[in-house]
Amino acid sequence: MHTINSIYLGDLRTSLKHLSSSAELFTDAPLDNQGKGESFSPTDLLCASLAACALTIAGIASRTHEFNIDGVEVEITKSMISNPRRISAIGLRFFNFPEQLSDKQKAIFENSVKTCPVMLSLSTEIQKNTEYDY
Repeated sequence: MHTINSIYLGDLRTSLKHLSSSAELFTDAPLDNQGKGESFSPTDLLCASLAACALTIAGIASRTHEFNIDGVEVEITKSMISNPRRISAIGLRFFNFPEQLSDKQKAIFENSVKTCPVMLSLSTEIQKNTEYDY
C-alpha cells in the first residue's frame, strides 16, 4: 500500500502528497547542487524526519512516564561530503525544556532519541551528534 505520492515537477522540484491525509510538501535542490533552495532539499527532509521521530518517541515515553516535554525544540545541522554526495553528519541539539527533568527522565528522553526508528534506520556511516541543553 502506498502512503505517499511524489511527482517530479521539473527544474529540480518535487511534490509529495500524503495520501491518507492529503498533506502536501515540496522539495527543491539546494543552491550548492544546482537548485534554487526555495524549499527543503531531500536531505533536509531526512534530517527533519530524524528530529521529528526523536521528539515523537520521546513524547510517547514522556506520556508513559508522566513528565512534560511540550515545547522542546531541536536545532538540526547537516554536513555533506562528495564522491558520492551524501550526508556525513547530523547534529541534533535539544533545548527549551519546559521543566527541570530528573536524571531518570533525562535518561528516558535520551534513550528515546537513540532508539527512534529513523535513528536506527540511518547508516552507521553517518555521524550522529546529540546535545541536550536541559
